[in-house]
Amino acid sequence: MGKSNIIIVLLLLFGQICFGQLDWTLKSNKDGVSIYTKTVSQSGLKGIRVKCVIPATLSQMVALIMDVNAGEEWVYGTKSSVLLKQLSPSELFYYSEVDIPWPISNRDFIAHLMVSQNPRTKVVTINGPTEPNYLPLKKNIVRVAHSAGTWVLTPIKNNMVYIDYTLEVDPGGAVPVWLVNLFATNGPMETFKKMKKQIQKPEYVNASFTFIDNN
Repeated sequence: MGKSNIIIVLLLLFGQICFGQLDWTLKSNKDGVSIYTKTVSQSGLKGIRVKCVIPATLSQMVALIMDVNAGEEWVYGTKSSVLLKQLSPSELFYYSEVDIPWPISNRDFIAHLMVSQNPRTKVVTINGPTEPNYLPLKKNIVRVAHSAGTWVLTPIKNNMVYIDYTLEVDPGGAVPVWLVNLFATNGPMETFKKMKKQIQKPEYVNASFTFIDNN
């Protein structure tokens, strides 16, 4: 959705993506953020793909996405986002609750974020599958049983990063199609607008990791 899977948790919680299908449709191209959707079921549920270029280093991007405790500050619809277990600087588990308009129940998920870098191309991939059984279910909150967000971060010249974000989610329970589509269209734009401001904070600008080569 981290924040993948953002997290992202969502970022972008509602929709389903079939990665093997083609025909992404460009729905918005504003302020340098391109948002694509794909109808993947007869009910009208839409998958999400977001592409943009931002001024940042790879380490900045990794620091931002892995700082899951700050998810409420920039990830659309996030009510809470909490680190559960840090396995290493490049791997963690976190919990997030997504605020849904009444009378629909809020959703929550536990995501497993893992960062890797191709040593030849320097492309960074952050995968965030869900682990629904990591914590007990909470009353009046629907647990997301399946979600897999992927950030593909490609370094380009002059400390710029090309972002290609995709999300696959089954929100579970009865979710109106209009609400799914709202999160599929408004959610990504709001999230990435805030992300561009969030990533300029000193804790991200000055970030560095031994497992990330920015050159």
